[in-house]
Amino acid sequence: MDGSAADSDNGYRMRVELDKLDRRIVHALHLAGRAPFSRIAEVLGVSDQTVARRYRRLRAAGLVRVVASPSAHAFGQDSWLLRLRCTPDAAIGIADALARQPNTSWITLVSGGTEIHCVIRTRGRGETESLLLRRLPRTPRVLSVSAHKLLHTFYGGPRSWSGKAQALTKAEAAELAPPAPDAARRVEPLPGDEELFAALAEDGRAGFAELAAATGWSETTVRRRLDELLRSGAMHFEADVDNVALGGVEHARLWVSVAPAHLAAVGEAVARHPETAFAGAMTGNTNLVTSVVCADAQELYAYLTTRIAALDGITSIETSPVIRTVKREGALLPPGAVRTGRQDRGRQPV
Repeated sequence: MDGSAADSDNGYRMRVELDKLDRRIVHALHLAGRAPFSRIAEVLGVSDQTVARRYRRLRAAGLVRVVASPSAHAFGQDSWLLRLRCTPDAAIGIADALARQPNTSWITLVSGGTEIHCVIRTRGRGETESLLLRRLPRTPRVLSVSAHKLLHTFYGGPRSWSGKAQALTKAEAAELAPPAPDAARRVEPLPGDEELFAALAEDGRAGFAELAAATGWSETTVRRRLDELLRSGAMHFEADVDNVALGGVEHARLWVSVAPAHLAAVGEAVARHPETAFAGAMTGNTNLVTSVVCADAQELYAYLTTRIAALDGITSIETSPVIRTVKREGALLPPGAVRTGRQDRGRQPV
């Protein structure tokens, strides 16, 4: 018995938190996002029908998606973390407008709904200046813009998982993990890449026929391009999971000031913390940014006053509780996604 008989449709829709088998399936998909369900089922010791059914239900509920994430560095792009302070009546509309841009991700509302955090990718000085110096500052009811260039990632990307705890055994993970990319291989952007990435942001498990229709390429060309992008490390697949489904109700972004001599050590230490979903070095007065996920406010308090407080070299920490996630990696969150806060769909020029 693999437990699939216990999954009634109504009970599954009402259940928000992932159970043990769900977590194993999601961990497997994070490692091998496009692996056939039969392959994942073989490693997990369940039926392929169970794997397929559970993933489709989780995806329909907005809890889990497989998405593609192109490497900004591989395509000559810079990653920026933006902090936009807005008037309270405009924040949701501006966040939604940013979310519709294809080069944005991880858009959240924090600080009582008056501040937006957003990761955005730009190509070249001209595009960066246009966005940061002209378009965003002139957006109505944006009071201030602070931009921080991401310099190094300590935790995040293809080798990380927001579940942190190993749902799979080491042997199972090793069976599914893709080979390490060849960093020496270089890829050049091709016409059709943007359409390919857009389709894979909507559904990382989209079929080759669907991807061929989106790009105008043949299925053979799609297969060859995906293989090239993955082998070079220019793109990876990951399981995009709602924190609530993993039991993480309290989500916060920490803006940390670290003495430069301690930055690498602190970043690497924070990356090992089970609460950490992302950690990266950046420019600005706060040179380390982390996203942490805790079960509740008490657990967040304990983390701030014990684990991270014990690290040498930290001079200050600013904590920004996340009150709503508008966009994670890739495409806009689907309408049925579990999100905190209001669901208004205002429009603002960005």
